[in-house]
Amino acid sequence: MGNSAKIWLSSPHMGEYEFDFVKDAFETNWIAPLGPHVDGFEQDLCAFTGSAHAAALSSGTSALHLALILLGVGPGDEVICQSFTFSASANPIVYQGATPVFVDSEEDTWNMDPDLLRFAIIDRLAQGKKVKAIIPVHLYGMPAKMDEILNLAAEYNIPVIEDAAEALGSTYMNKSCGTFGELGVLSFNGNKIITTSGGGALISEDGNYIHKARFLATQARDPAPHYQHSHIGYNYRMSNVCAGIGRGQMRVLSARINARRSNFEWYENKLGAISGIKFQSELAESYSNRWLSAIILDPTHFDGKSREDLRMWLEVDNIESRPLWKPMHLQPIFRDSPAYLNGVSEKLFDQGLCLPSGSNLKIEDFNRIEARLTSFFNQ
Repeated sequence: MGNSAKIWLSSPHMGEYEFDFVKDAFETNWIAPLGPHVDGFEQDLCAFTGSAHAAALSSGTSALHLALILLGVGPGDEVICQSFTFSASANPIVYQGATPVFVDSEEDTWNMDPDLLRFAIIDRLAQGKKVKAIIPVHLYGMPAKMDEILNLAAEYNIPVIEDAAEALGSTYMNKSCGTFGELGVLSFNGNKIITTSGGGALISEDGNYIHKARFLATQARDPAPHYQHSHIGYNYRMSNVCAGIGRGQMRVLSARINARRSNFEWYENKLGAISGIKFQSELAESYSNRWLSAIILDPTHFDGKSREDLRMWLEVDNIESRPLWKPMHLQPIFRDSPAYLNGVSEKLFDQGLCLPSGSNLKIEDFNRIEARLTSFFNQ
């Protein structure tokens, strides 16, 4: 068992088209940053999401950083951010010298709790603080309760930056995640539903935002025959080669979404009837890409055995799994940040486990996973 091949949590899954685009980049010598594949990839993203404009960038983090810059976030400002997320959702707030204010999750989707969000906004105002932006996250591809969040944002005139890094292909009320806020963030990291090896994108209905994002992402070079700069710029643009990979991946995106949803259904069929096991809820108005399939394991139902016991049990057979995100308000670097809590994300972190979810899992992989899960729950 110890010599078994590794089953990854979520590994890259190449199709048959990526190499053709990359080969074209080499043959035409479009190896330097920018080029026709970058333009084509941006057009593909707009066509798929329905967004009017897109800028292909080096990462989802860079997209979020630029979004904050575009909204004028700076030193002394406060930005409300979902606590239950990856640190890349919060780090760019600090890049800008602003303070992250963390809001806990609701139990259905595990995303930002709208009731707690309202309380946080009112409390910050009572303390003389005007929130500069709100960053909800579509966790593991599951859409947040965007109607409630957007209503609150409109009521208090706060712009929304939608972190859809994990949610390409997910929809809410038949509208693509990432297209609800003033700005939306996508990620194409190696473990995402499609990948450009590394990369991200910023999308918006506002062409001025995307035009300025492209300018800032290419070192903010002024239109002059020499190198002239009137703004601080960043090296955040996606390369033509990486965009070529992305264009090939877009051709198989729908199939990748179907595979991830099929993975979730498999786990639900195998584990759904076990008392003490729960899954992330898909609301009637939501459609999740099910980027990662995750379970909540209540140890009181399993003689004290925890999600960490299950993780190690799978690891014995070289099967990778991962605890759910450790909430930002529990991270040492953010220990002094304001946080509005209800205990949901801490419980999810304590009891939650992401299971292998790659779109390239084979039947023999599922057989091994099932054997280990069965043996764990039948102990």
